[in-house]
Amino acid sequence: MTQAAATVSSRKSIAMTALLLGGAAIGGSPIFVRLSEVGPMATAFWRVALALIPLVAWSWLRNGAVGDRRPQQFFDYAMLVLPGVFLAIDLAAWHLALTMTSVANATLLANLAPVFVTLASWALFRAPVSRVFVAGLATAIAGVVILKGGPAALAEGDVLGDGIAVVAAMFYAGYILAIGKLRSRFDTNRIMIWSTASAAVCMLPMTLVAEPTLFPASAFGWATLFGLAFVSHAGGQVAITYALAYLPAAFSSLTLLLQPVVAAILAWVVLSESVGPAQAIGGAIVLVGILIARRG
Repeated sequence: MTQAAATVSSRKSIAMTALLLGGAAIGGSPIFVRLSEVGPMATAFWRVALALIPLVAWSWLRNGAVGDRRPQQFFDYAMLVLPGVFLAIDLAAWHLALTMTSVANATLLANLAPVFVTLASWALFRAPVSRVFVAGLATAIAGVVILKGGPAALAEGDVLGDGIAVVAAMFYAGYILAIGKLRSRFDTNRIMIWSTASAAVCMLPMTLVAEPTLFPASAFGWATLFGLAFVSHAGGQVAITYALAYLPAAFSSLTLLLQPVVAAILAWVVLSESVGPAQAIGGAIVLVGILIARRG
């Protein structure tokens, strides 16, 4: 193996590790949302608004870093803002779906983003999609269905709420694809600052309209919001954004399917919620599906 090939392989290995860690970090977000003292829209706003603190601080610390490119024209600024708009709509739609349909349906349907990423990558960018990858994607989705209680549990949802959850999945797919395209032109931190700031700007008016209160009432409430912002967003989304420079968007979006697995484990550890055989089998199938997709 040549030195160049070894470097590429090493970077892909690091990107894969970052991708898995990012998916796990985002998987903890439902626990923070459950513990939050403010409503779901306000929680989503603070998730992105507070995440700007470590992102901006890191940008200042590495001022003038080699390889960082500044936006030059209106198109560059528009493209940097676009992922945040997609993310804000995704968060708003998912939180709205949680109030209209079953939690199982809202979670599963919002996690269909990898399907839309794969379809859009093929239709818009002619990205090759192998049968092995499709088999892995189908396996992972089947695992999420089992983890959420099987087809019978999904029949308890509301049609409109289910549709809004699908809309959330479509906009998260748009977020992943937009980030993936930007990674060839800008570094991770610049993309995250612009997309996170634009998401916060979009979320604020929706929050003021939908929620009776914006601020938590206790130090624990603030700690929960800071945990969501620093761990799930500033940590998880940064790791995934970094990985998108080296891994295909369709495969990277599969990390979304890690979320219900990680959420179930954390709910068992933090909230003492039971994990039955179905959840364990479903989680194992999700991981097998991701491994199959990786080979494709």
